[in-house]
Amino acid sequence: MSGTERILLDEAAISAAVKRVGAQISADYAARAKPPVIIGVLKGSFVFLADLIRTLTVPCEIDFLTAKSYGQNSHSSGVVQIVKDIDADITGRDVIITEDILESANTLRSVCEILRSRSPASLKVCVFLDKNVKREAPFEADYKCFDIGDEFVVGYGLDYAEKYRYLPYLAAIAAE
Repeated sequence: MSGTERILLDEAAISAAVKRVGAQISADYAARAKPPVIIGVLKGSFVFLADLIRTLTVPCEIDFLTAKSYGQNSHSSGVVQIVKDIDADITGRDVIITEDILESANTLRSVCEILRSRSPASLKVCVFLDKNVKREAPFEADYKCFDIGDEFVVGYGLDYAEKYRYLPYLAAIAAE
């Protein structure tokens, strides 16, 4: 594990939190007529989303979009680009957006705005990590696994310049 400083969350802690959030979502959507559409924001959310849907006790549909604001840097540029849009028609559907980390909230605010314009029945946000130290405007996730401090983290789908996504745990690294 070259370049990592310390493990913040091990596999067991991550698994327990994902199961807890999966149980919350399952309870909230148990009585719905149609399964929710769970939209993963790529690339960071794919590991979390895969583990999350396997804990659900309700059916769901999956789609993905790609939104970029980091590029090759360790901090957000503040400009959000939708690089790949969803394929699903979400009109009248319950939608849950999954994201790896909620930090400035620029990406999620932009994604929510775009998806709300498509008239879903409901729109909720589920994040693996909530880093509420650099929030530029009020924004809260409906579901979250962990709150974290002001550290740059990698692993469990999160990267630094496309490295470390493969780690099965979450680690803090020194990033430029």
